[in-house]
Amino acid sequence: MITPFDYFEHRRACKKKKLERSTRIDNLPPAYHGPISQYDREILNKPIEELVQDVHKIIIKPIDILRSYGKVAIKAHAKTNCLTEIMINPGAEKWIEEVNLKGPLAGIPISLKDSIAVGGFDVSVGYSRHVGKPYSEDGTMVRILKDAGAVPYVKTNLPVTLLSFESTNDVWGRTTNPHNSKYSPGGSTGGEGALLAFGGGRIGIGSDVAGSVRAPAHFSGIYSLRCSTGRWSKGGMNTSMPGQEGIPSVFSPMTRTLPDLVYFTKSVIGMKPWKYDHSVHPIPWRSDVYNAMKGQKPLRIGVMRTDGQYILSIRVIPPSPACARALSTVESALSSAGHSLIDVHPPSPSRALIIASSLLNADGCRTFLSYFRTGEWNDPGAAQMAFYMSLPRPIRYLHYLFVKYVKRDSFWAELLSEFRERSAFDQWKLVAKREAYKAEWHAWWRDEAKVDVILAPPNATPAVPHDGMKDALDYTAGILPVTRVDPALDGLPSDFSLSFLNGVAKGAYKHYDASKMHGLPVGVQIVGQRLQEEKVLAVMETVENCLDAEGKKYRLLEIE
Repeated sequence: MITPFDYFEHRRACKKKKLERSTRIDNLPPAYHGPISQYDREILNKPIEELVQDVHKIIIKPIDILRSYGKVAIKAHAKTNCLTEIMINPGAEKWIEEVNLKGPLAGIPISLKDSIAVGGFDVSVGYSRHVGKPYSEDGTMVRILKDAGAVPYVKTNLPVTLLSFESTNDVWGRTTNPHNSKYSPGGSTGGEGALLAFGGGRIGIGSDVAGSVRAPAHFSGIYSLRCSTGRWSKGGMNTSMPGQEGIPSVFSPMTRTLPDLVYFTKSVIGMKPWKYDHSVHPIPWRSDVYNAMKGQKPLRIGVMRTDGQYILSIRVIPPSPACARALSTVESALSSAGHSLIDVHPPSPSRALIIASSLLNADGCRTFLSYFRTGEWNDPGAAQMAFYMSLPRPIRYLHYLFVKYVKRDSFWAELLSEFRERSAFDQWKLVAKREAYKAEWHAWWRDEAKVDVILAPPNATPAVPHDGMKDALDYTAGILPVTRVDPALDGLPSDFSLSFLNGVAKGAYKHYDASKMHGLPVGVQIVGQRLQEEKVLAVMETVENCLDAEGKKYRLLEIE
C-alpha cells in the first residue's frame, strides 16, 4: 500500500496479531490456566537432562512437561508481555505426539526468539509488514531441535530493529523485566530473558550479533552462551538486516540454569548441525576439552575490569559499582579456590568499537528502515542512528568539530566521524581492518596474555530503564548471574560526575541509580577464544562451584 495510507494497514496488522495471541491463550485447554500443582513443581524443578531420562524410561509423559511449562509461560506473559506466537495449540500439542522419544532433548519444551522460522507461523520480527505471511516450513534450527526431540511451544519478543537493549515493537508491545517492570529485560532476545528468568521455560534459542543473548542474560538473571559463528546454525530465520555479514549473527542457547546450558549446548552440537546447515563447521562436542578444563587447577584467568560493549572495551565505559562488585566477588571466590588471576590489557578497545559499529550499519541504516510502514514506532536508539546517517556531510562534520573541540570528547568525535553510509570499496577496507584487529588479538592472547579465559563485566551497568537506551572478535562468551544490585553497596561515589565521561559512557551512566535498581541481577562474562564453547562452559561451572562453596551462588527467581 502507498505511503501514507499504509499507516492504516499497520494499525490493522498490529491489532490482528495482538487479538490472535490473546485468543490463542484464552482457547488453550484448562490444563494451561489452572494453579501450579505439586506435580508441576516436580517437573519444573528437574534439570532437562533428568527430564529427558524420565521420558526415555517412560516415567514422565512429554505432554505433562509441555503443560507444566506452558502454564508458567502464560503466567510469565501476563506479568512481562514476553510472548509473541503461541504455538501450543495448534502446534506443540500435535508435535508432542510425533516427538523423537529417543532424542537428546526428548519431550523438552523450547522457546524461540520471534525471528526464528517455524512452519505455519509468522516471523514478523516486530514489523507489521511481515504479519499474515506464515512460513511454509520449519527453518534449519527448528528442524534440528525437532529431530532431537524438543518441542517448540512459544516464541518471544524482541525490538523491531534488533538493535536495542529493549524488546519493544508495535506488533507485540513492550516486554518488561520480571524483577522490576520499570526496567528492560534486555535485547534483542529480551523476551527469552524474561520468560526464562520467570521460570516459564528452561531452555531457549536466541541470536547474537552484538550482545543479543548476553545482555538479556545479564539484565534478567539467566545463563547464555554466545557461540562463535560456525559452531551453531545460523539458518532459518528472518531479520531486520538480511545480508549484514560485517558482524555476523549466530544462534545461541539461553537457559535458566548452568547445567541446562551445558547439556543443551552439547545436545545440539551432538545432532551434527553441519549436516543441516552448510555454514556450520563439522566440529563434534569435545568431551576431552570440557573434562580437562573442569579438572584443571589452577586456571589462569585474565581479568578485564572494564568491559561495557561486548567487544571487550577497555577505557570506553568503566563498570558501574554493581558490575565491579560482581566481578570482585567472582575474583575472590576463584582466588580462594587456588586459581590464578591476572589483570590483562588487550589491544585497543576503542578501535574495535569503531570498526564494529561502522560495519554493522555500513548500509546507512537503509535495510532496517526499509521495512517500516508510516507511523510505525522505531526504537529511539535506532531512530537516532538513522537520523544522524541522513544528515548532509557538512552538517555531520560541523558536529564532529563541535564534539571534539568544544565538548573535548575525542573518542565520541572519532566514533561519530566514522558513522556514515559506506561504499563497497569502504566496506572492504573495514573488513580488512576487522581481520587485522582479530589477528592482533589472537597474537596478544597467545604471546602476552597466555590465559585460559578472560573474566569481564558483561555490560557497564545492570538493566536499563525503558526508553533508556559489539562483537568484532567472534569469540565465545558465556554469561552467568552472580548477585543483585544493593543500594548500600553499589551507589556511585559522592564526587562522581557525568562530565568526566565520554559520550558513550554518559549514555550508559545517565540512568544508573542503585536505589531504583535495587534487586536487579548482575552477572559476569567468561570469554574464550573462537570456537572454544567447551572450555568456556567448563570454566563457567568452575566459577559457579567456587561461588557456591562460599555460599554466594546466585538464587533464581522463585516460580510463582
